[in-house]
Amino acid sequence: MRTGYEGTGPGAITPDGCAVELYSRLAVEDEPDVVAGAVPAGARLLELGCGVGRVTHPLVERGFTVTAVDESAEMLERVRGARTVRAAIEELDLGEKFDAVILGSILVHTGDARVRAGMLDACRRHVADDGCVLIQRERPGVHENLPREVELPGGLTIRKLYSEPVEGAGGVRSVKVEYEFPDAVWTQTYRVRPLSPVEFERALAEADLKVDRVLTEYSGWVRAVPA
Repeated sequence: MRTGYEGTGPGAITPDGCAVELYSRLAVEDEPDVVAGAVPAGARLLELGCGVGRVTHPLVERGFTVTAVDESAEMLERVRGARTVRAAIEELDLGEKFDAVILGSILVHTGDARVRAGMLDACRRHVADDGCVLIQRERPGVHENLPREVELPGGLTIRKLYSEPVEGAGGVRSVKVEYEFPDAVWTQTYRVRPLSPVEFERALAEADLKVDRVLTEYSGWVRAVPA
């Protein structure tokens, strides 16, 4: 495991604390609709951090050509209908350009500034000059009023247990979430760096990207384009 990242529960756990079996059970949210509304029909997509294909599969079903990237072989084994590449996002260099690059799952908020810069550089390296990068930011208020829980269809209860500052880490927070199904429980502990709008735009600018428009306020999706 990476420093500050941990996962518990049945099955394989990735280096950043994600449980493969858990993610295979989680329902898709608004991601396919967000992508479809922001890119041309049939576009070539590069999905960074695809996991088990929770978002990949609906995109393939909608007629997009998807290259799905993840560092976990166990995650990629679950992906169907897309070209898969095993790699760390920040190290990826396919020598190709795509109509759109997708960086979801709040990966832009990684607790390691160097990794964030590497991820955004990978986005810029792979997006066509007339293409776009779709980035998911944290939802408003996610670090407030904890602990709290939400019950979802299918018997899933998600509990956000805490979000605590990491001493001496420059605004990085340690977050722990519990996922409880009737037959299994998983936890994930990870680190995030909340970014103000100014900090976010500065990080994009350092990768030669700029905000084009905000796509969704609640779920945090932003469309960026080459600067």
